[in-house]
Amino acid sequence: MGVFTPCVLLSPHSQTGHGVKFGTKHAVSEPQDRLIMIPAMFGFSLGISETYMNILVRTLEWATLNIQQANAEEEKVNASASNGLIQRENRSMEKELEELRRSRPKPPVGGDFTFSDCFYFTRRGIESIVDDEVTQRFTSEELVSWNLLTRTNDFQYISLKMTLVYGLGIFVRYCILAPLRITLVCIGLTWLVIGTSAVGFLPNCRVKFWLSEWVHVMCYRICARGLSATICYHNRENKPKKGGICVANHTSPIDIVILCNDGCYAMVGQVHGGLMGIVQRAMVRSCPHVWFERSEMKDRHLVTKRLKDHVNDKTKLPILIFPEGTCINNTSVMMFKKGSFEIGATIYPVAIKYDPKFGDAFWNSSKYSMVSYLLRMMTSWALVCNVWYLPAMHQQEGEDAVNFANRVKSAIAHQGGLVDLQWDGGLKRAKVKDTFKEQQQKKYSSMVVGDDSSSNSD
Repeated sequence: MGVFTPCVLLSPHSQTGHGVKFGTKHAVSEPQDRLIMIPAMFGFSLGISETYMNILVRTLEWATLNIQQANAEEEKVNASASNGLIQRENRSMEKELEELRRSRPKPPVGGDFTFSDCFYFTRRGIESIVDDEVTQRFTSEELVSWNLLTRTNDFQYISLKMTLVYGLGIFVRYCILAPLRITLVCIGLTWLVIGTSAVGFLPNCRVKFWLSEWVHVMCYRICARGLSATICYHNRENKPKKGGICVANHTSPIDIVILCNDGCYAMVGQVHGGLMGIVQRAMVRSCPHVWFERSEMKDRHLVTKRLKDHVNDKTKLPILIFPEGTCINNTSVMMFKKGSFEIGATIYPVAIKYDPKFGDAFWNSSKYSMVSYLLRMMTSWALVCNVWYLPAMHQQEGEDAVNFANRVKSAIAHQGGLVDLQWDGGLKRAKVKDTFKEQQQKKYSSMVVGDDSSSNSD
């Protein structure tokens, strides 16, 4: 099945999407009339999207230039602040303590403790208080320049002309774009339920599987148009294949729409009620998605067995999993849960990077409900992102699931220009585990009393 995908080309001086150029062949964005439905179903554009995005880019560039001219000094301060209040050195505890001890006299026999060690722990504590590198990943990404949206930066009066453009933008986003987007998303979800339910009545055969994939991709493309999504897929020769597991960094539930706009995947998740439950039950009739009851999700062996049975069948679609387990604000990648890396299947890493200049794609679930979040997205300028398909990765001999997960995570972070963090995304709602504290204490203890003493004490 041929798939025509949207594309946004980055300018050479920008890797994160600022100062973007839009291709004319695959770009998909804002629908302006009902004729956009047919192009959305088959993945091509009538040119309305390119016109809208070109006007939007020129408008935001003009606004940025006016802001910089009106307050050049403040712009310099904001630019430097965006790099972080604290310039951390990515060095291990051992190397930093060794450097501190270099100019200190050697301690007496019987221990390797020096008073200068306190400076290391004091500095790290102050760094965490001033600029916590974990909790800031659960809030919206800060922008250097205002994008004419008050949800990312407060309103700034620059000039009368800028204020008029801001007011016009509110009218366009809420009175013109939002109704069209809401209509398209509703149509896409309705067709998804009706189409997958109808396909589910067919006997298992090639025609059924082909129709199922076509219905899924078609409906996701309509929903993507409803979000004014402009996406560029890189290295499509590395797309996930059947019998494998696709893992990606997680910013928003819309990640599913972004990836499924270019191909069909089998979903893994918990069974829900309400509208989400209706959609889940319809989808599983035509496609072998893996849904678990709440009680089953706690049974790791059952989950692992269901996933193994799926990937062992090479005729089934690749499974799509977000190993972080929660949404991160698209500035970093946090710890991957090891479950999907214990199965022994081929892993297909995917890096997703949104451009915050056009709208904040991060879903802060502790602050906004799903409906509120979707309404915010539908009243943003657009959804612009890049997707990189990385080469398939396999677990190496002697490599455990944790190290394999970290290796995949590092590859995704490097490709997407994201910060690679070892912290658990579960810290969004929980405290640091005691085991992590004990791990740091044991590491320092081994430096003071020696590795042998530390192992004997264990």
